[in-house]
Amino acid sequence: MKVLVVGANGQIGKLVCEKLSNNQEYAPIAMIRDEKQASFFKKLGVEMVLGNIEDSVDEIAEIVNGSDVIVFTAGSGGHTGYDKTLLVDLDGAVKTIEAAEKVGTKRFIMISALQANNRENWNQKILPYYVAKHYADKVLEQSNLNYTIIRPGGLLNTEGTGKIAVNEHLQRSTIPREDVASTIIACLHYENTYQRSFDLISGNTEIEEAIRTI
Repeated sequence: MKVLVVGANGQIGKLVCEKLSNNQEYAPIAMIRDEKQASFFKKLGVEMVLGNIEDSVDEIAEIVNGSDVIVFTAGSGGHTGYDKTLLVDLDGAVKTIEAAEKVGTKRFIMISALQANNRENWNQKILPYYVAKHYADKVLEQSNLNYTIIRPGGLLNTEGTGKIAVNEHLQRSTIPREDVASTIIACLHYENTYQRSFDLISGNTEIEEAIRTI
């Protein structure tokens, strides 16, 4: 199964590619913006494609074409202006969704933000980011794709625990990026995650069990 990772050079994207490269069921494809980002993926033996989600839908569609799954982990990051938040987290996500529909790639896994679906619980310090995530998720929900929207809490660079909590309404908390990556991969296994969205934080349930019984 060919899994295109959009935002592969980000921290979660790299972890997803690394984990998939060790799984014979999947063939990860890292979408990168620049050849300078290639060395990490070359060491893993992961296929790469050059592309930019700020390009046109048609250009993105050429890259997406042939993939069985799209995993969207791209983000503008905390060091850019809110113009980039609109162009990447919102419009880039929507264009990737449109590109997937255009070429017939049905499976789409989106990394969003905790409680992005619930305006009353948005983080007031980064409201434009939450607006972008909210509306990108809405477009995905209204598409014809077999989507899964994962809304993780505060992201940590600590070692993963392998245990999570998933629900529609979780209190604000944190989770290691490694566990987010492992949750993405678990979602690839289970059709019960189609047309589902959920919050994700560290918890007491093994990742595989939590996703299998969601």
